[in-house]
Amino acid sequence: MVIPLTARFDLAGGGRWTSLSGGGREWLWSRPDPARAAAVPGSEFVDVGGLEECVPTVRGLPDHGDAWTRPWTGSPALSTVSCDRFELTRAVDDEAGAVVATYRLSADPGFRFLWAAHALLDLSEKARLLAPYGTPTRIFPEAAPQLDVAWPPGSPYLEGCWPAPSGLELDRFGPDDGTAVGAVLRCAAVRVEDEADLLDLRVEAPPEVPAGIALWRNLGGFPDISPYRSIGVEPMLGTVFDLAEAGPGEAATVPSSGELTWRLVLAAERMS
Repeated sequence: MVIPLTARFDLAGGGRWTSLSGGGREWLWSRPDPARAAAVPGSEFVDVGGLEECVPTVRGLPDHGDAWTRPWTGSPALSTVSCDRFELTRAVDDEAGAVVATYRLSADPGFRFLWAAHALLDLSEKARLLAPYGTPTRIFPEAAPQLDVAWPPGSPYLEGCWPAPSGLELDRFGPDDGTAVGAVLRCAAVRVEDEADLLDLRVEAPPEVPAGIALWRNLGGFPDISPYRSIGVEPMLGTVFDLAEAGPGEAATVPSSGELTWRLVLAAERMS
């Protein structure tokens, strides 16, 4: 059964999605942190949950990108943020109960960037992530303590196959175990299954633009002081977390027109 979704936003607070709800369920996790109100461009990321627009990078500098610290102008249906080297516009609509966000990034031709719909989800310990078996999946150095082999010196990531790249099973979330790991699946769509509820997340981009799904599985392993549980399932452009580490074909590039457009599609179902 299709469950129509409704989204809410905080335009003044970095354009953050504060709610994605339907059928009596809120999909987005959140946490209070008064430091968020004082964040300015260049600040260290302040995690209050929801869905953040991370662009032009996720990790690296500026931390979680340059859009989350800036006010967006317009309305929830059509809003824009202006940053130092680019402008990002987001148009939000309903398509048969799905929430669809269409993005347009304007910048000088050749501008390289990453974008992630940094969605932190409110999921039970029974939830799991479904992706095509064998999907190429990159894991990053914080996963090293969970591997049976030593991390190769200097390697920014290791690549294996979903659901267990390099032997690390990532498809189930389970109870808190004190670990935290990030991964990027090189596919454009995944499904979250949490008992009877299903959430599909998909990014639609031009064929020449690399797309992926970032996973942040923090089971009480981050941060070092006062760790908490947070689960990120994040459609993205690009296949790495840090723009500074992106090689050829691993980041999006603005074409000669000076604009790049793509879509984010979020749809829910409930099994009877």
